[in-house]
This record gives sequence, C-alpha cells and structure tokens, in this order.
Amino acid sequence: MAQLIRNLNASMLETERFIMRMLDSTHILVLPHAEGMIKQRIKVFSNHNTYVKPQ
Repeated sequence: MAQLIRNLNASMLETERFIMRMLDSTHILVLPHAEGMIKQRIKVFSNHNTYVKPQ
C-alpha cells in the first residue's frame, strides 16, 4: 500500500502532492486533507485486486 500511495502522490501536480515525509518503508506522513482520498483509492485498488471464486 505504501508504494500505491507513493505512486499516487508522484502522479499529481507538484502543488497537489500530499506526502510530507517518508518515515520508513511502511510509514508515511501525509497532509490531513488527503486522508479520505487515500482511503478511497486504496479501497478501489483492493477491490480490483481481490480474487472472487467463480460459482
């Protein structure tokens, strides 16, 4: 998920980027206003990458 967040941040215009600091490989400090957008993008990503067994 950290890589997804880094890629999302990198794809934005410089004025819209939200990562304040990479604390380590799994912890990222982001601007508070970006929380909802990040959670929504992770949900979409997870839904597209979840295996559903055919019936």
